[in-house]
Amino acid sequence: MLTWNVTYHCKPGQRETFYQALCALGVRANSRAEDGNCRYDYYFAAEAPDDLLLVETWTTPETQQAHCQTEKFAQLQECKAQFCDSVEIEKFTWEIVAERNG
Repeated sequence: MLTWNVTYHCKPGQRETFYQALCALGVRANSRAEDGNCRYDYYFAAEAPDDLLLVETWTTPETQQAHCQTEKFAQLQECKAQFCDSVEIEKFTWEIVAERNG
């Protein structure tokens, strides 16, 4: 499994507008429908009013790379250029070692 924590550092006062633009594009819905996607969720940082965190998880690095080749991803890049000053990405690889019953 591969998880990316993507922190979008939005231009001052643009976080909500950026998030609404992502929703209008259908970025989350399209990403969730892609093969290999397990999670694609946005979070608002309470202490950083211009930051938006995306947590995305993919079954393999290859499925995540395929995601980066989609038209929707290209649209996301255009939107990001309009509303964000910078982006910080943390990458984690991991495996499920036990499942919880119940």
